[in-house]
Amino acid sequence: MKRISILGSTGSVGTQTLEVIATLPDRLQVVGLTGKDEVELIHQQIERYHPEVVAMAEAPAAGELRRRVGQKEVRVLSGEEGIVEVAKHHGADLVVMAIVGSASLTPTLEAIRSGKTIALASKEGVVMAGRLLMEEAKKSGVEILPVDSEPNAIFQCLRGEERRKVRRLLLTASGGPFYNFSESNLKSITPAQALRHPTWKMGRKVTIDSATLMNKGLEVIEAHNFFDIDISQIEVVIHPQAKVHSLVEFVDGSVMAILGITDMRVPIQHALTYPERTANKLPPLDLTENSPLEFKKPDLGKFPCLKYAYEAGKVGGTMPAVLNAANEVAVEAFLNGKIGFLDIAEVSRRVMAEHSIIRKPDLNDIKGADTWARERAKEGLRKC
Repeated sequence: MKRISILGSTGSVGTQTLEVIATLPDRLQVVGLTGKDEVELIHQQIERYHPEVVAMAEAPAAGELRRRVGQKEVRVLSGEEGIVEVAKHHGADLVVMAIVGSASLTPTLEAIRSGKTIALASKEGVVMAGRLLMEEAKKSGVEILPVDSEPNAIFQCLRGEERRKVRRLLLTASGGPFYNFSESNLKSITPAQALRHPTWKMGRKVTIDSATLMNKGLEVIEAHNFFDIDISQIEVVIHPQAKVHSLVEFVDGSVMAILGITDMRVPIQHALTYPERTANKLPPLDLTENSPLEFKKPDLGKFPCLKYAYEAGKVGGTMPAVLNAANEVAVEAFLNGKIGFLDIAEVSRRVMAEHSIIRKPDLNDIKGADTWARERAKEGLRKC
């Protein structure tokens, strides 16, 4: 029996993780959950999965949840301290990190230091502080298992392979809903349109990042840090059908790929049951559906977020944290109707241009750069 804590259990990946756990009751057990302020949903999760400890990011939500659960045998904590305590919970063997954005960094780091295996769905922590996280994992003897479909596919392709034998990593991207739009049409995109992803079921922030191609840019930086591959060896390929979930090319010209249905429960289950493979009742891949499979080069002119991510990854230091923070602020502003779709990239560009890079940052430097970038991005919103 593998005991699991899910940080971000009320989000898209978190709820799908619980669905996978429900199908494998003899193998997987929930011991910890965290949410932001979704009291009703997490109360339902407590009733069904009976965790030992729960944390809510917002204190009022934690108070309301305590009133609802009454005298049940579950501890309800609050704030970042409470989330970190769930991440370090002694009863957990594996921590699923599904908190969106930079808020995932500290809990991930503390879970690693507590010796937990990490199933990582939140790429932002590895984007911001990949070197530090990977060093801590090595020091603690902790394995980090990628959950997102593309890095999970690369992880599977590289199993048993030597990194020095890799020529290229090829990250596939669906292209989002607007890849074939003209630049003039992109100017009038609304949040409602951007949230209708044609292929994947994801959370709001990740869905917008997919539409701007920033999600793929962050994955480039993530893969660079996670797999210790030079960023010049990582390429992005637009693949609208989303059947091929990334590829690895080796020095002898052989190319290995992972294909599968467009359902996050497949890579989630792989990470939860690793190193074993377990049967499920999901539909098999039908290669004739949406055939033929297409592959295109990304258009960096229309979607500059990907270009800025490559630039941040090449520069390194604190720049990836700055890019991530500025993008988070810009995406939130777009969702709230304060800026246009194309302004998301422009906010990130301006903040990056103003940043004085720290080449070899420690954790405080990274957090400082994150705070600075958020302030500059919020000031920059008025110029859009």
